[in-house]
Amino acid sequence: MDKKIIIIPTYNERENIEKIIRKVFSLEGGYHILIIDDGSPDGTAGIVQTLQTEFPERLFMIQRAGKQGLGTAYLTGFRWSLEQGYDYTFEMDADFSHNPDDLGRLYQACKDGADLAIGSRYCDGVSVVNWPIGRIIMSYYASVYVRKVLGMKVFDCTAGFKCYTRKVLEAIDLDAVQMKGYGFQIEMKYTTYRLGFKIAEVPIIFINRKEGTSKMSSGIFGEAFWGVLKLRFRKFAPRA
Repeated sequence: MDKKIIIIPTYNERENIEKIIRKVFSLEGGYHILIIDDGSPDGTAGIVQTLQTEFPERLFMIQRAGKQGLGTAYLTGFRWSLEQGYDYTFEMDADFSHNPDDLGRLYQACKDGADLAIGSRYCDGVSVVNWPIGRIIMSYYASVYVRKVLGMKVFDCTAGFKCYTRKVLEAIDLDAVQMKGYGFQIEMKYTTYRLGFKIAEVPIIFINRKEGTSKMSSGIFGEAFWGVLKLRFRKFAPRA
């Protein structure tokens, strides 16, 4: 069976973390989970540690001191996944905005030939539930902006629900990734695209979190806006 790991970054997710872990482990497919916790003061890590005694072979955690950014959390997870020999590496939020039932569809898209499968909110209309209209418009047109500037034919450029094949993560120079916030999602997709890998979008329904607090901020969008312009002129080469 293919080795599959789901990376879930956390900061103050005590309301969601046990539920999302148990849901994933209830699915077929033999998924493992790696939590990257950035020093959550609400006790998120303690909940995970308790669950590790129940799932010692499937649940792993890396604890970091303080909030270091979404991008650095995933990069830490990618390196760990490669070291541990996983064939497929997923990104997923802890708050159920990404439906764990869709993990199998992302995995199947990679088995069918994609090198990177994206759970897309915008490849089949707009599939977002419970977001304020202003945020939907901002998110949707952010992807339009990225497509225009970078020429990348991806409808949901900021999506954070993804499945990477091992060969993609092996090819990308993870040390060269520059953006740390949600711009990281754009940079990783564009790097994958520029290296010639096949990207597939799988339509999903994104549901805004019901519990916990969103980590989104205007600064995150600012980094992504200017970062995209810089990406347009960067040279890309596979990791040596």
